Amino acid sequence: MMGERRVMQEALFYGFSLERHVPDDHLLRKIDRFVDLSEVRAHLGPYYSDVGRPSIDPELMIRMLIVGYGFGIRSERRLCEEVHLNLAYRWFCRLGLDGDVPDHSTFSKNRHGRFRESDLLRKLFETVVGRCMKEGIVGGEAFAVDASIIVADAHRRRGVAKVEDLVPTSSRAVAEYLSVLDDAAFSGATPVEPKVISPTDPAARYTASANSVAGYAYSDNYLVDLKHAVIVDVEATTTIRQAEVGAAKTMLDRTAEQFDLTPSRLVADGGYGSADMVGWLVDERGIEPHVNLIDKSERTDGTFSREPTSHSIPNVTSMSVPGVRSCENIAARSPCRARASQRTARSAIAPLNTTATPACSNPSAVRICSHASSLISNAYSGWVDCASVVQTEPKTSSY
Repeated sequence: MMGERRVMQEALFYGFSLERHVPDDHLLRKIDRFVDLSEVRAHLGPYYSDVGRPSIDPELMIRMLIVGYGFGIRSERRLCEEVHLNLAYRWFCRLGLDGDVPDHSTFSKNRHGRFRESDLLRKLFETVVGRCMKEGIVGGEAFAVDASIIVADAHRRRGVAKVEDLVPTSSRAVAEYLSVLDDAAFSGATPVEPKVISPTDPAARYTASANSVAGYAYSDNYLVDLKHAVIVDVEATTTIRQAEVGAAKTMLDRTAEQFDLTPSRLVADGGYGSADMVGWLVDERGIEPHVNLIDKSERTDGTFSREPTSHSIPNVTSMSVPGVRSCENIAARSPCRARASQRTARSAIAPLNTTATPACSNPSAVRICSHASSLISNAYSGWVDCASVVQTEPKTSSY
């Protein structure tokens, strides 16, 4: 017989247990086994007053933030609503069925107040890394470093041209930006001033990554242990290469000091392949860099490259300089400039045919006197076709 659920009136008493309604395989149960926030109160104690009404429990706020991070709830308003309605979230936050959820403004107030002053979030991060090391999932042999673009909450079409155009008392973000102008993670990383500054979030840098619209953003730098991809340190900077390289050094030093972890290898992309960074890794830290080097020896702007010039072969004594533009290329762009270059070339080549003397018994080698060398320099600066600058008959001679 088909049954029917009849509810005539609400029961006066209920027997209900949150513990019984959270599944054993729920993610929060797995996380809860490793969460130990007993040190939070001791760490924040000096930042609370001894008088006044009781505050919101800081452990409750941290547990709610863990829920938001674990389940991708980015809005704190939405986080408060979800914790209020979800039984598993209430169980993890130790709220029970009738516990009050704090207002969303409590998070921003504490984030810019006690949490920042006490550096609580850094303390919690290092506690998690220490627990990962205790469980043996951090190797410490090889690290990787990279940065992610974090888009700032600022209108990308609004900006001012100079720092002087910012009003110091307009907002907290402007005041904080002006206080870190010399910080190596932000404006102090490079003497080049940004072309445009956001009046809403001036610390963010106007940038554009691949396949995205240009806008204001930050760089979130990660130092990752490659054994199990555990993030062992993090640092926020502005979105320029110099600041990201400086953040990599800061994270390596801090990890060595805090956890006594010094990797033998560091993996990074080409942005970290500068001579300064590679030299610091090898000479000062003894770390083997697995980095694509920044090599600027090959020139594409018509100036000399570091590659050696190709000299003459037997019976053909000529000198060519790669990367130097020829008169034919210039003529296609500027006939007047090409005629001037040809005149300079003829005046340089004529003395070379009489002043070049053999340098040794090798017939393919020639020594050019100082007068001829100065003429060659003048010829190069005049955009000469250097493939036929030197034309001499091979001779046999000794020093």
